[in-house]
Amino acid sequence: MSRALPKYNKRRVAIIGGVAAVALSGAVIAGSALAGETSKSTNSQAARTKASPGTVSCPAVAPSLPAIPASAKAEVDRNLALLDTQIAEANKRLVDTVGQGGANFAQNAIIGPLKDKRVATINRIATAIGRTAAKPTGLDSLAPCTLNAGGAAGGGAAASPSASPTQQAGGNTGNTGNTGNTGNTNAAGTVSCPAVAPSLPAIPASAKAEVDRNLALLDTQIAEANKRLVDTVGQGGPNFAQNAIIGPLKDKRVATINRIATAIGRTAAKPTDLDSLAPCTLNK
Repeated sequence: MSRALPKYNKRRVAIIGGVAAVALSGAVIAGSALAGETSKSTNSQAARTKASPGTVSCPAVAPSLPAIPASAKAEVDRNLALLDTQIAEANKRLVDTVGQGGANFAQNAIIGPLKDKRVATINRIATAIGRTAAKPTGLDSLAPCTLNAGGAAGGGAAASPSASPTQQAGGNTGNTGNTGNTGNTNAAGTVSCPAVAPSLPAIPASAKAEVDRNLALLDTQIAEANKRLVDTVGQGGPNFAQNAIIGPLKDKRVATINRIATAIGRTAAKPTDLDSLAPCTLNK
């Protein structure tokens, strides 16, 4: 019996050792699996972190202005501040709309409308200065902005502004899956805008050519918007038409109507409140 005991102990040791080995193997396998998952999760998170919506880059306007008359300073300062606000709003919108629309969503719905807003604001600055001094010209060239896409895979360097959104690695790369315009699936619709000509005062002969040219431009803008509604049916989300077509059309009309009022105001009383005629609606 005393000789059988060691054999029993050996068997018990062998069994316990086998169980321990199995448990240890399981722990190693589980640890490896968890490490793999953690690695995948970390890599995925890193990829998401690298991606960024980018920022808009716009030329500074203040350095290109002439001496500002004291009577115009408050209005000029207010509009210069508005230019900064417009850039901040565009940058916020880039963040809020990552993954929306098609490849050109950022350009069509954010960068393009920002240019139109800047044209109108810069025009007001020039008009304010021009009331008591020589009106600065050529400032409209400062209106266009570019999209600087960040988070490129090569270490976060910004992509070239001339690159398309699909080339801007880490930029608005989510804007490639167009889910369809659920708000505009049946018909393109048309835009309806208030007529401007009936609200104008008597037009001085010296301003007639410029006024007529801008009234014709208003019609062209409406025609272009209607064409764009047709061309983009099925694009973007339910607010695509409002954000990418109707909103930008309003900004264009503000700038054009402002030019009409300015032309009349050079030799007669400048008409006011014409900006109320700028907004348009979408007729389904």
